[in-house]
Amino acid sequence: MNEKEPPVAPQAPAPRPVRGAARLAVVALALAGVAWAARAVWHIRLAMAGQPASGPPDQGDGVHRPLNALENSYHLVDSAGGAVTAVCAIVFLLWLDRVRDNARALSGAEPRYHHLWLFLGWIVPVVNLWIPRGMVADVHRSVFPDRRLPAVVNWWWGLWLAGLAGGVGLIYADSTDEVIARAYTGVWPLLAADLVIVAAAGTAALMVRTLTAAQQERIDEVAPANS
Repeated sequence: MNEKEPPVAPQAPAPRPVRGAARLAVVALALAGVAWAARAVWHIRLAMAGQPASGPPDQGDGVHRPLNALENSYHLVDSAGGAVTAVCAIVFLLWLDRVRDNARALSGAEPRYHHLWLFLGWIVPVVNLWIPRGMVADVHRSVFPDRRLPAVVNWWWGLWLAGLAGGVGLIYADSTDEVIARAYTGVWPLLAADLVIVAAAGTAALMVRTLTAAQQERIDEVAPANS
């Protein structure tokens, strides 16, 4: 009578290449930073031009006056910036999804946060103050539990929260014409928010490069053992 062979344990999935996703994320973040810098330039141009004698674009009670050339160009800059930011968000999440999968493959541990939080963590009120940072930190700590979390993660998240608190949410809550009126009457809060978000995009790009390099280092270490 033949003895049954012991079942073969399923192999853990191999880490996937991450450098390509990281490069795309860095480029997208750089473009988002440029888009927000362009908004800042137009905010300055509006402030220097001054509000026309006819008043703000939104006259109240549903009445809008015709826009001048500078105001029309700001609408274009704002729309282009919104599109670039949306693409940046998608590319960044694709990178984060890739490094999360790789962290699970390298550590053998399930991520701390369910996959749905990859998307919901940014939009659900209150928890969006810590879950995105927690997911990024989990990627590093699950693979390198003995290493300190790179400081750039905290710099990125601090700048992002400062941007949200400093006017980004207000800008998107307002219509574009209302933002134009704010640039005419009090541009400094808009410029401060622009500067913080540009800095957040820059530190996010640095964070992507830092975490990707660390993870790739670990992938290269385990590759000979798996071959």
